[in-house]
Amino acid sequence: MSFSVHGLAVSRGIAIGRAVIVASSRIDVAHYFVQAEQVQGEIERLRHARNEVAAEILKVQQSLHELGPSDAHPELTALLDVHLMLLQDEQLTGGVKHWIVERHYNAEWALTTQLEVIARQFDEMEDPYLRERKADLEQVVERILRVMRGVASPVGAGQPRPGQDNAVDVPLVLIAHDLSPADMLQFKQSVFAGFVTDVGGKTSHTAIVARSMDIPAVVGARSASQLIEQDDWVIIDGDAGVVVVDPSPILLAEYGFKQRQGEVERERLSRLKNTPAVTLDGQKIELLANIEQPEDAVGALKAGAVGVGLFRSEFLFMGRNGKLPDEEEQYQAYKRAVEGMQGLPVTIRTVDVGADKPLDRVAQRAGEDHLNPALGLRAIRWSLADPAMFLAQLRAILRAAAHGPVHLLIPMLAHASEIRQTLALVNRAREQLEASGVRQGAVKLGAMIEVPAAALTIPLFLKHFDFLSIGTNDLIQYTLAIDRADEAVSHLYDPVHPAVLHLLASTIAQCQALGKGVSVCGEMAGDVAMTRLLLGLGLRSFSMHPSQILAVKQQILRCDTVRLQTWAQTVLAAEDPAALMTD
Repeated sequence: MSFSVHGLAVSRGIAIGRAVIVASSRIDVAHYFVQAEQVQGEIERLRHARNEVAAEILKVQQSLHELGPSDAHPELTALLDVHLMLLQDEQLTGGVKHWIVERHYNAEWALTTQLEVIARQFDEMEDPYLRERKADLEQVVERILRVMRGVASPVGAGQPRPGQDNAVDVPLVLIAHDLSPADMLQFKQSVFAGFVTDVGGKTSHTAIVARSMDIPAVVGARSASQLIEQDDWVIIDGDAGVVVVDPSPILLAEYGFKQRQGEVERERLSRLKNTPAVTLDGQKIELLANIEQPEDAVGALKAGAVGVGLFRSEFLFMGRNGKLPDEEEQYQAYKRAVEGMQGLPVTIRTVDVGADKPLDRVAQRAGEDHLNPALGLRAIRWSLADPAMFLAQLRAILRAAAHGPVHLLIPMLAHASEIRQTLALVNRAREQLEASGVRQGAVKLGAMIEVPAAALTIPLFLKHFDFLSIGTNDLIQYTLAIDRADEAVSHLYDPVHPAVLHLLASTIAQCQALGKGVSVCGEMAGDVAMTRLLLGLGLRSFSMHPSQILAVKQQILRCDTVRLQTWAQTVLAAEDPAALMTD
């Protein structure tokens, strides 16, 4: 009987094939007590498995270095580093040892017990990116358990055997609890056409790598690995986030046609890479890339981006067990991104984190309990609370600006006092570099508009900043009082709510009136369903994930902004704007 499983659409495309099921290694972990004389043996067994996983990761990293630039997938380098750090994390290793020594748990039981302890801490974090890093910890534990049980990589199981033809008669799709970065690397050489995982989110490492490798994928499909049986026919709809199990012949034929259409469409889009983004009425549109790591600059250029509109510097601060990157490490990272863009501008946003572990040292010192970190010490508030850390980051960015055009972007400003403090620290960072005789470059200063208070006081921001960048994800969340990560209210998260659209339109119009640059760097920028409306509201600069650039460019090439302007005003005045979005 045909049925469907819903998850998150994270990587476009259609994959059709027979299911290969890989259950979680934690499902059948043995639970038993060991004798006192066996305790040291369990600790050694665990240490041996951990060292073997570390050796596996180092081997994968070495193979990455040997790949050509087109196959290296820079996202994986950073992800593998995170996994190595987690393997050595004292909270994990020390905690597991505690359960073995104090409770006499066997090694597997101790490992999964400590995982649950740490996982609960991740679940309580407000920041979506930090919350989804739980998946990386789970992947590390899965790999240790697999080594202890002598089970091979799930993706490796799908690789052709020596002498076997790479082409198989029946296509295969992988259904797993989760996949690690090392597993993802093997996808290029595997026979799998796509994958589905029980866990993961839109910003999980699995999703990021799937997009970069253009693999049809659905993540966060909950119990897919238990509902789907071995060898079931499965359709993975990476565009809609739907998995169809045992489809009817008619449905198979329909999705087969969609799959062929998608391949033709992708080929057509790839031809647009070097085509300027200009509307039918001659308006030049700037298409920029959002990146998380310096190495992502390669993918941005490959997608045809004319610059980086958002470099999320907080990725350099995460997964470090509270040890923050110093000025030199940050400088080297920013420099690589700037040089990687080959003379195109790079907008670096200062660290944007919430009052969450592992970064909230201020709250830890104060012993505070943040009930709602989204409204607490986060982004620029956190930076201003730790001037030494902030100055180190500002100096690193100013130094990187000596190697190419850099724009400095400040997140979550809302008060005139915050603006004054921030500008004073930027000036102090400049003076410190000058006094030390260290080379620096000029930067354009910009502010994120993501708090309604900021959107309602745009003249104040335009008085002090060269450009503005609208962070629609947070602006929508704060305007509508919706936690987009809370499933109970996520259906109320509405990008075209009249209040949101009025704040957007007003911000864009005021920037244009004073000749100041303005862009959108939230999810709306990469959503082709929103392209026409944003153009009609006057937006001329979009920043998005590199994988979305060509699809948005195609939409732009078909638009006439003069006609869209009238239509956009109608949408803006409507009680139910969503009803007019298909006009």
